[in-house]
Amino acid sequence: MSRPKIGIVDDEASIRESLMALLSENQFDGVPAASIAEFTELQKTTRLDLVLIDLQLNDESGLELARRIRQSQDTPIVMLTGRGDETDKIIGLELGADDYLLKPFNPRELLARIRAVLRRYGSGAKASIPVPDAEGRAEFGRFVVDQKDRVLYDQSGEEIALTNAEYRLLEYFLARPNEVITRVDLLSELGSDLTRYVDRTVDVLILRLRRKIEKNPSKPVHLQTRRGQGYIFVTAQPAGALP
Repeated sequence: MSRPKIGIVDDEASIRESLMALLSENQFDGVPAASIAEFTELQKTTRLDLVLIDLQLNDESGLELARRIRQSQDTPIVMLTGRGDETDKIIGLELGADDYLLKPFNPRELLARIRAVLRRYGSGAKASIPVPDAEGRAEFGRFVVDQKDRVLYDQSGEEIALTNAEYRLLEYFLARPNEVITRVDLLSELGSDLTRYVDRTVDVLILRLRRKIEKNPSKPVHLQTRRGQGYIFVTAQPAGALP
């Protein structure tokens, strides 16, 4: 089997070279591009399995590239953000980025994120997958969570694709069922800068997770808001609720 091809869009040659070496050592083929124009030409001849995009390109925006990709294709996107890019990170999530990683990052963590995203895209959402044993799973409503492989399944055994951030949020709630969780606690868990008062990371992730686990996201059964307090995750589906 051919090795997955990972696009690297970063205007710093040293970073591109480091990522190329890291990927090559771990059974991936890195395909570098220093700008959006280079990436556009690259796509004409190379099919990529995933794209790493630096948000702060020289005189260009990685967000614009992410937007173009999402308008025409379903290629997985992992965004690399600096510590001052909180707003851009949120916009990236809204545009449909599959994951993001804060610079400087641990190489092992980057590889784990890449593998997780590729597995979600390549696992075949329509395939029937065995339900994990009771020791390695958590259940709520019509869903089962495989906590070993970090995968969410619906009642028919089909995988519900979650980004790493969405899974972390779900996992955090599942460990604290029926407990009101404050916004500050969620921000701390997600690693956001608590000194910033304007932070929509939680809002974006809550909305995205609701769209995947709720029949009607505007009237959530599981992931509920407690006005003025925070959020609560109700694991049981109310009697009489539609399956």
